[in-house]
Amino acid sequence: MIAHRFRSLQLRLAVRLAALFIVGTAAIVGILVFRAYDTADTLNDRELSLRAADLAKYVLLDANGTVRLDLPPRLQGAYEATSDADIFAVRGNGGKLISALPAEFGQVIERWPEASDDPSYFHLQGFGARSQDYYGLGISFDSAAGPLSIWVARATGADALVHSLLREFVLDIAWVIPVFVLLTLFIGVLAIRSTLKPIRAVSEIASSIGPSRTSVRLPEENLPSEIMPLVSAVNRALGRLEQGFAVQRQFTANAAHELRTPLAIITGALESMDATAEVTKLKADVGRMNRLVEQLLSVARLDAIALEVSDVVDLNEIGQGIVATLAPWALGQKRAIAFSGPDQPVLVKGNAHAIADAIRNLVENGVTHSPMRTEVTVNTRPDGSVSVADHGPGIPKQDRQRIFERFWRGKDVASQGAGLGLAIVTEIMKVHCGTITVDDGPNGGAIFTLGFPLANEETYGTTAL
Repeated sequence: MIAHRFRSLQLRLAVRLAALFIVGTAAIVGILVFRAYDTADTLNDRELSLRAADLAKYVLLDANGTVRLDLPPRLQGAYEATSDADIFAVRGNGGKLISALPAEFGQVIERWPEASDDPSYFHLQGFGARSQDYYGLGISFDSAAGPLSIWVARATGADALVHSLLREFVLDIAWVIPVFVLLTLFIGVLAIRSTLKPIRAVSEIASSIGPSRTSVRLPEENLPSEIMPLVSAVNRALGRLEQGFAVQRQFTANAAHELRTPLAIITGALESMDATAEVTKLKADVGRMNRLVEQLLSVARLDAIALEVSDVVDLNEIGQGIVATLAPWALGQKRAIAFSGPDQPVLVKGNAHAIADAIRNLVENGVTHSPMRTEVTVNTRPDGSVSVADHGPGIPKQDRQRIFERFWRGKDVASQGAGLGLAIVTEIMKVHCGTITVDDGPNGGAIFTLGFPLANEETYGTTAL
């Protein structure tokens, strides 16, 4: 069962779609988080550059030639308030220190080479009274006092708020992503089911095709282009199969018809001969051939012509007619036939001629396989069933499925038939949507029971062997 599920195209597509969604979503989230942190670092670097440019604007040259940093009170207060987080140092032309906050940072950068136009990044470890780590950059700017080398830095923990916001963002989307994936996967599965619906419809039609429905073709509308070649090939194969069946049925019907005339001539000739042991044997052989021809014609009619099975017929009347017709023949075989049924008519839906053929085949089989001086009983019931009971050898349980196949005969049963009688009965019951069962008789032999839909029933049953 599990292996069958894994062979399902729908499940395979759903699993691959889920894997694609999971991998794609994980990649997108990873890229998003990476870009978010990278953007945060870029913004931090950008802010440091802007601070350095801001400091350069406030470097002035006095009338007496002194270079000094004159920060506005607001900006000066901001630096002093965050002196343990934001530090800077400004050096003028010749490397002279103009200003630094804190002063220790000025002492550090005095040993550094002058900055260039391109920012150079640095990392201070364990600097200041609190032994903090600082991350910063040095860059050169032109000012009113000439070219300046400016270094600005920020404590590594100063951007904790930004990283905290990023972590909060990641946590917020962490539960949204699985929901999004499941929702997308659900929509994808619905789309897959909708796409495969025409294929399932085609499969149901294909499963209904059999020897009696070779004219059915698979629909080619609304199918995926990948499936169209397969469906077209199957339809062409069904066309060839239907043609082969038609040729076979036509051959059977033609052969049976061609045999009837010479057999009738032979039968007439034998009737005019004097009764001898050889003539009696020939009559029996010709009789069997006549029965085989009639059975072949019945098979050809069942295969080629759609029976009308909506008429209301009386099983009692049909059963009594069959018994009356076959009684002389059975007496000639030193067997007897009896009929029993309810006083009221047993009205069923079906084709009277086909039902008579089915009962006739069962009675002929029962007479053929019963010992001499025994009786074959035809019994109808109010539930729409008719049974034929004989006193023959019975049907072994292992053969009860195969006796209804065409041309099948048991190995241990002496029979001169062709194995078509029960196959004809089966085809008739299929057309009537009826049932056929075989059981052991209480005193030996076999009991075949045919079940037909009653005339007041709206639905039919299924054939059960």
